[in-house]
Amino acid sequence: MKKDLKQEIIDAALQLFQTHGYNGVTISQIVAHVGASKGGFYHHFKAKDELLYEIHDVFITYVLEEAKRTEEMYATPIAKLCALLQSFTAAFHKYQAHITVFYDESKSLLDSDREVIKQKRDAYRKILQHVIIEGQQSGDFRTELPPTIVTMSITGMVNWSYKWYKQDGTMTMAQITAIFIDMILRSIITQQGAQEASEYVIQSANNEAGFIF
Repeated sequence: MKKDLKQEIIDAALQLFQTHGYNGVTISQIVAHVGASKGGFYHHFKAKDELLYEIHDVFITYVLEEAKRTEEMYATPIAKLCALLQSFTAAFHKYQAHITVFYDESKSLLDSDREVIKQKRDAYRKILQHVIIEGQQSGDFRTELPPTIVTMSITGMVNWSYKWYKQDGTMTMAQITAIFIDMILRSIITQQGAQEASEYVIQSANNEAGFIF
């Protein structure tokens, strides 16, 4: 199926922004890359900064909506955490180019757009932190670990993978996710939650697709 012009512009911008940086690319270069006119560009975007916001928003909105769905769908804190990790890391494969621009070019967003993105990132972290707190209250996660630190450690570990993950690398994102799940659960789990956690570690490691839910 042929892409529509808007998607072609986004794809071209992603490629050019990664290579030259947001400030090193003009609208003329983007439309030339696509083989379109500036009129076509302005039909979909008011300005280049709106295009940058769209690139940022599509990734963070996807991650946030998946997190909301996960929190509602699964019953136990361990199941929720594993599902959150799987949807989060899957986004780093699905939207790898978006995420590279997301982290490298956030400083170029308009202040108003940056605030919208920040609110969505904060909302995601609140969901994750709520799951950690829920696990501590249920006795499955260690209570001596501050939930804010646990949350920031998890997001930091996954976020940094955008720097080194390669889609054609020796390990798939599913395999990497299984390692993340193993490391995280082993570090925060209590004796009470150990059996359920070990089942998810084994399942995620053995599941060829990497998705156990």
